[in-house]
Amino acid sequence: MTGFPRTSPWLLAATVALAVMLGAVAGCSSSNKKPPKLVDTAPAAPVAIAWRANTGNAALGFAPAIAGNAVYVASSRGQITSLDIDSGRTLWRADADMPLSAGPGADATIVAVGTSRGEVLAFDTGGKPLWRTKVSSEVIAPPTVANDLVVVETADNRVHGLNGSDGAAKWMLQRNVPPLIVRNTQGAVTSRGGLFFGTAGGRLLAVDLASGNTAWDVAVATPKGTTELERIADVTSRPLVEEKQVCAAAFQGRISCVEIMQGTLLWTRDIPSYSGIVADETHLYVSDDKGVVHALDKQTGASIWKNDLLNGRWPSGPQLIGHNIGVIDIDGYLHVFAAENGQYLGRLPTDGSPVTVQPQSDDNQMIWQSKEGNVFAVVPR
Repeated sequence: MTGFPRTSPWLLAATVALAVMLGAVAGCSSSNKKPPKLVDTAPAAPVAIAWRANTGNAALGFAPAIAGNAVYVASSRGQITSLDIDSGRTLWRADADMPLSAGPGADATIVAVGTSRGEVLAFDTGGKPLWRTKVSSEVIAPPTVANDLVVVETADNRVHGLNGSDGAAKWMLQRNVPPLIVRNTQGAVTSRGGLFFGTAGGRLLAVDLASGNTAWDVAVATPKGTTELERIADVTSRPLVEEKQVCAAAFQGRISCVEIMQGTLLWTRDIPSYSGIVADETHLYVSDDKGVVHALDKQTGASIWKNDLLNGRWPSGPQLIGHNIGVIDIDGYLHVFAAENGQYLGRLPTDGSPVTVQPQSDDNQMIWQSKEGNVFAVVPR
């Protein structure tokens, strides 16, 4: 597993913890156990590949950033590529001249990436370098870019707010670090002037984007168990931010939704997950740590359906694809389920490698990056 400083024992121990649960996805499993085989025959998924582009091998946590009519993608070796969102055509390429540990994040003016040396590099949306700055340690998640601010999360459990015009530090938020943590590669979300992100120890925070002041701090999960390994309950999903609530999932923990303004806890479900959540108008969807795909009532958390077809095949976090739900397994198969009742609709082979992080959605396209460095855009048929 890449990206953990050898000099940091608490992060090294987290590597061992992740190897147990995420080894197949990250390519560093401590056992030789293979995922269950798929059935020989299955219906073709009601989807089609709209376009495919190769942008270089990527590590766990490298996600495409969608901004305007472009998809920005980075490779572990340091290449940043801009793709046309409708065709996948390459618009430009830039080189960071060093390996990357995270990125990209983007908005209408800035594309930012991070390195294991704690450097943040910014480009304009035409690929021209803007600035480079240093933060406290390795950048572990895609930067969040909004309101002329670049926000980065670092391995020492700090969050840095950088000026979008020159990279100067505007604010910094530091959290206490538990003895063992799981590396959160999903990143933060901005909405209505707020920044929402999960932390080690199972907390979900809302922060004023301009000042870095904490608006509320809520427990998504409470550490349990007798050993430090058992007590890891870190938030590992990208927060799901909606009009009235924010939801997040925790490793070895649960899913919780809180009221967006005050942070009041609305409901929780004991479904541990590391791969992300998504919602439509009525339901919330999640893949649990065993590979079971769940649909929950968005207002109450009550179970609507679950499908265990991919149990043990390490599916990604779910994503909307038309009126259905798609997940990608360890072997790169896209599996599609009916959002209404969980019926299995079929599968689509891709490049045989797992997704780097939860797929994203834009309009009617589901977009993701594979470990082999391919970016896929898939649409309903």
